[in-house]
Amino acid sequence: MFIDFYYRLKQEGVPVSLTEWMTLMDALARGFAFSSLSAFYFLARAILVKSETNFDRYDLVFSRYFKGIETPEDILAAALAWLKSEKPLPAAPPTPAALLAQYNVEELRKLLAERIEEQKKEAVKEKRGGPFWIGTGGTSPFGESGSGGGVRLGGESNSMSAVKVAAERRYLDLRDDSITGVRQFEMALRALRQLSTKNEAPMDELDLDGTIDATSRKAGMLNIVWKRPRRNRMKVILLMDTSGSMLKFAQISRRLFTAVNRTTHFKDLRFYYFYNCVYDRVYANANHTQPVNTEHLFKTLNPEYRLIITGDATMNEHELLRPGGTISWNENNELSGLDWLKRLAKMYPHAAWLNPVPAANWTHYETIPPIREVFPMFELTPAGLEKAIQKLKTR
Repeated sequence: MFIDFYYRLKQEGVPVSLTEWMTLMDALARGFAFSSLSAFYFLARAILVKSETNFDRYDLVFSRYFKGIETPEDILAAALAWLKSEKPLPAAPPTPAALLAQYNVEELRKLLAERIEEQKKEAVKEKRGGPFWIGTGGTSPFGESGSGGGVRLGGESNSMSAVKVAAERRYLDLRDDSITGVRQFEMALRALRQLSTKNEAPMDELDLDGTIDATSRKAGMLNIVWKRPRRNRMKVILLMDTSGSMLKFAQISRRLFTAVNRTTHFKDLRFYYFYNCVYDRVYANANHTQPVNTEHLFKTLNPEYRLIITGDATMNEHELLRPGGTISWNENNELSGLDWLKRLAKMYPHAAWLNPVPAANWTHYETIPPIREVFPMFELTPAGLEKAIQKLKTR
């Protein structure tokens, strides 16, 4: 049952296991969906979706798969009543489309204007209930929040179907592959703490509990045990592209900058900026008014630093591949931008490039492939940052 729904979820990237799918089938067999599409929407999501980051993917598949299917909330009660009475089911109320089909637009306008004038004469401005057209909660085919089928004039729908709810994409901001807020970046950056704990420090701190245990095991003969201290040893360099093509990504770049700046678990954190590509100099500010010699960077910041580069990696080919290709004036740069990137990668072997351009579009730019051969590249999203951190953790 709904086997295509299962495969579409898998295609969209929702990690649904066969065990979870069989659990859903068992729940349906037990009647837990109550013959309601809305109940099925929530039941299936509760069983099949393990993380809120996949809620939007689930909604996309649900709205496409069940598009056009409606299940009024009282359909089960009506069906049960019909089974008991053995009488024909009552005719379904006409849909708004069926009502509108009875008139052309001009006739409908004319009738509506006449009815409004009638009710104005009767001093009816706002009426709750009853057959009035201008009102709420009534029985007229025109109004708001009334009973039966009809055309809603103003207000908001109060009886949204499961398909309409799914189509609203309320959980779009929870996706881990979309550009989101500072908080998501902060959560991803926390994984770097694993690099700054006792795994890399020298064993120069007395392990009191370990010493007592080891001494006891040797019948009181002192056996001192040392351990690595939980010192903050992680050092990070963040190189950010501030070229003109990055203006459209300014918001997401600011969010990443804020998240990194708020991070307190780095021993040292250095920010530098560049324009399109790194050459013989980078800059200490985003306005490019405080140049820092790249060679000086190599001499003062050792290879222990983890390097994170953010940029769209798009530029003219000569800016990347031609010697002296820098776009700055009055500079005598003897190496190409690609050569400088290779030097960076050699100096800082633990490096990753975060690109705000969606990965599906990377092949559309001539300068992205050669840069990807130098640095592992990931999308500038929370999920992409997590993958980059995993790469930075590899020794």
